[in-house]
Formats: sequence, structure tokens, C-alpha cells
Amino acid sequence: MNLTEVKNSGTVQQDQPELEVEFDFDPTLPKRNKFLLHTYLFFKRFFDIVASALGLVLLSPVFLAIALAIKIDDGGRVFYSHERIGMNGKPIKIFKYRSMVRGADQLEEQLSPEQLKQYETEYKVDNDPRITRVGAFLRKSSLDELPQLLNILLGTLTIVGPRPVVERELLMYGKAKDKFLSVKPGLTGYWQAYARNNITYVDGARQKMELYYIDNRSFWFDVKIFFKTFVSVVKRTGAS
Repeated sequence: MNLTEVKNSGTVQQDQPELEVEFDFDPTLPKRNKFLLHTYLFFKRFFDIVASALGLVLLSPVFLAIALAIKIDDGGRVFYSHERIGMNGKPIKIFKYRSMVRGADQLEEQLSPEQLKQYETEYKVDNDPRITRVGAFLRKSSLDELPQLLNILLGTLTIVGPRPVVERELLMYGKAKDKFLSVKPGLTGYWQAYARNNITYVDGARQKMELYYIDNRSFWFDVKIFFKTFVSVVKRTGAS
């Protein structure tokens, strides 16, 4: 299944309608050899620990430079944490560099009615006015997600997996919600590496990519996604 086949953070208002997208996908997990699955998961976790620990050490000068840039830009806090839904529905805190202005969660004050409508369906906004100058660069380069190396080391994220979502996004997975929550979310994944913001929830294309990964995850698929992510970041494919 490739991209061609697939194509055929703030506070949400309490009174907005709940959206659920219907799409054709098997909500059950495929049967897999237990020994091979456990072996895959063991080495996946081993790689996560080694890679995240090395990354935190080797990239420490980059961490410091970004922190200084954010402070110089507007004097606000450097890091931002947001609650997402992790494996088996457990709430987790995701760490990022702050890329938005202070008070960005006040959606009605910061966004136009058209932007609010887009946020309600896609949980993102094109040309978001809340993004700072430094934040725009961090997002396009994906450097805003570097602090998630700590999430990976702690075990709440993995390097390759479905995108961690907020609770309301689970509605977009319909009957396949439990399948989506059956694996650990990732720093990068099939949807992010091959499509990023070029496909959306509305027609079910994003959901299909995330669920396809869950059905077909393997060591070599993870390696392919890992390196494709670097290519996508360098080319800024689908960057927001």
C-alpha cells in the first residue's frame, strides 16, 4: 500500500459537534507469530533506548541553541507539554519545544471562524497565526519534536509508530479505535514520513495509513520509515 493507493494543539470548545469519519478498514488485528512479534518488540525497545540516549547526549548543543533562540524571540518558556493518548488508551505527556505564542490555547481569540472550523476537523490550521518566528523554523525542520527523545527513553513513545493523538481524534478511527491504540505511538511513522500534512482525516486516508502500519509493522518497515523521515524533513515534504 503506497501513498497513491491511500489517496483513492489547543483547547477544543466543549459544545462543538463530535465528528466521526466512516472509512473501509478491518478493525481487527491480524494474527501474527507470537515469537516473531515479541522478538520484534524486544529489539524495537532496545533500539529506542540506545538511539534516544545517544541522541540526547550528542544533540545537547542543538538543544541549548534552540532554547536560547526561543528565549530571545519572545522571552516565554522553552518547553511545552501536551496530553495525548498512548498505548491502550493511557494518557501521556508529550514534550516539545514551544513553537506558538503564549496564550495559543485561547482559540477563539487567536483564530478566525474559518481557521476554527479547520481546526475542529483536522486539529491543525494552515498558516497558523499563533506560530512564532522561531517556531515556524522549528516546525518546518521538525526540530520542535526533539524533546520527544525523552519520551522515547522513558518508554511512552517509540521512534516509529502511529502519531500520538488527543482524545477527540480517536473518533476519527471509528470501530478501528482499539486497533489504533494497540501499539505505542511514535516520534515518526508511516503517515508522517510519506505524507505528513498532504493527506487528512476527512476522507479516511490518514487513518488508513496509520492502521496499515499497525497491520504490517516489522523491523525493515521501521527502518524504511526512519530513513524516509529524514528525506521528507530535508525536502520539507508536507511541512506545516
